Amino acid sequence: MVSATDNSLSSLHIERKLEIAAPIQTTFEALLEQIGPGSTLPDGTPLPMKLEAWPGGRWFRDLGENAGHLWGHVQVIKPPALIEIIGPLFMSYPVMSHVQYRLIEKGDATTLQFLHRATGHIDPSHAENVVPGWEYILEQVKQRAEHQFKRTVNNLLQTKPGDD
Repeated sequence: MVSATDNSLSSLHIERKLEIAAPIQTTFEALLEQIGPGSTLPDGTPLPMKLEAWPGGRWFRDLGENAGHLWGHVQVIKPPALIEIIGPLFMSYPVMSHVQYRLIEKGDATTLQFLHRATGHIDPSHAENVVPGWEYILEQVKQRAEHQFKRTVNNLLQTKPGDD
């Protein structure tokens, strides 16, 4: 038996811009760490993710023992300035997302422009929680990058000529 119902499609469109006090390469590395092995939930619970950082590479949640969830594939990667991912992300139902992380160098600082667009049968609870979720992830990228840059600068300042 086949039945047809009116399952209207919905969409998401989220844009954020974040100023990060760290160089573009440091910020890019922090981004890869945050959306990969360093991923956590807001309560600090690890969210084991893997990102194969090449065109066509998978982005997935690794539960071990060959179990997990495919979130998407790398559509574009141009280190250290751009990553685009397409796929269902955290939504396990008919939906397609496009996520873009664009990094723009501004001296020793970086602007991270974030865009998430999705269309499909989006669960209202996901639509409600996606904005705070992305804001948490982006803030973690900023904190990682700025912390790493400060550590690098402090190490350079502590190194004296002839100490190597």
